[in-house]
Amino acid sequence: MAGMDPATEAFLAHRNLLFTVAYEMLGSAADAEDVLQETWLRWAGVDLDAVRDQRAYLVQVTTRQALSRLRTLGRRKESYVGPWLPEPLLTAPDVAEDVELADSVSMAMLLVLETLTPTERAVFVLREVFDLPYDEVAEAIGKSPAAVRQIAHRAREHVAARRPRGPVSPAQTRDALQAFHLATETGDLRHLLDILAPDVVFLGDGGGIVEAVTTPIVGADRVARLLTIGLGRIAGVAAVEPAQVNGYPALILRFNGEVDTVIALRVEEGLITGLYAVRNPEKLSRLEQATSLRR
Repeated sequence: MAGMDPATEAFLAHRNLLFTVAYEMLGSAADAEDVLQETWLRWAGVDLDAVRDQRAYLVQVTTRQALSRLRTLGRRKESYVGPWLPEPLLTAPDVAEDVELADSVSMAMLLVLETLTPTERAVFVLREVFDLPYDEVAEAIGKSPAAVRQIAHRAREHVAARRPRGPVSPAQTRDALQAFHLATETGDLRHLLDILAPDVVFLGDGGGIVEAVTTPIVGADRVARLLTIGLGRIAGVAAVEPAQVNGYPALILRFNGEVDTVIALRVEEGLITGLYAVRNPEKLSRLEQATSLRR
């Protein structure tokens, strides 16, 4: 960073952290990048001598910009065609090694965070994921520390009731993914049923741009039948490759070298309870190069 001005140097030093904060609040890398651009424009005009803690200040600005965008996104999602799924990220091995970070950016957790209000989501992310003190969280969202404590308690209870039961290890997910991959390659419906939870949910996100299921498919029989038909059509045509997506093992389907679908799993007690297939081409741009995430 030799030769850089102090503002640019400080921003770049914290950029991966700021992106992670924005992404966890928004579930969209494209929107997170826009938030970082807005944060930079505000940061570039700040008197650095008046900033006591540069990291805290940058997180505060990023949070406020993300909160504003989150409210706009909520209105946009109301007219979204079919289920909305987070934008998947190809992640480096170090993300999977940080168990808490991997859990916080997993597709399953990001979907749970979608059920929080914007303020609850901001508080949960800053407090539970990044372990910011209550007074810093309060400063970031413009509320009192006492109010933030109440919001944090409410958000924790809400998330605890909806997150996967017990910790999920990458090894468990990898084993389930390998079994799933084998079952879909062989078309063995019985074996597929062995690894699907009775109440498994399949969500597909085509964004109204490409074909995808427009309502959740629930139940092992229905999901197995859908997968057998859908993946049977692409057998021998699509290349299926394992990858680390949002901190956990996943599958990427390619046609003629181009990413067509990302399939992520939610695994509980060795069974697949959630299948998330992202096909919206506008959400598949960050799967050729790993995204650096930091806490």
